[in-house]
Amino acid sequence: MSYYPVARYHFDLSGTAFDAMAKDGRNEELRHAGIIDMQFKRVSCQYPGLSVTFHVEKRSNPNYLAILVEYGNGDGDVAQVDLMDGGKATGAWRPMRESWGSIWRMDTRRPLRGPFSLRVTNGSGRSLVADQVIPADWKPEAVYSSDVQFDD
Repeated sequence: MSYYPVARYHFDLSGTAFDAMAKDGRNEELRHAGIIDMQFKRVSCQYPGLSVTFHVEKRSNPNYLAILVEYGNGDGDVAQVDLMDGGKATGAWRPMRESWGSIWRMDTRRPLRGPFSLRVTNGSGRSLVADQVIPADWKPEAVYSSDVQFDD
């Protein structure tokens, strides 16, 4: 989905994706068609044997943390992600901001300290908590699997 959509839902597709949708011999015609009206529907996602996983994005650091949420069963929509840092069970949940897609970020002047617990709320309003899923010695570009999953 485009970062600056021209409509409520706006999909930017690669040339390869356009080629895959084109009728034989009409690849270039479809590639150069410009804005195309389309219909789509959401489908429920199922990831048998996988738990909700968190990918720490490339430029993350103690003052900027960006997390990609992956493999959530159900409606596939991540509506909110909240973070608790420092490994304190009595700490306060702090809301992260949606960056784009399923990437959520937190910008802070006070450096964040792991381990991090994450609370994920999906589009259906159901929440789950991945307690201390990202360790104190976390690294950018690392992937951390939780032991939680949305039930369908």
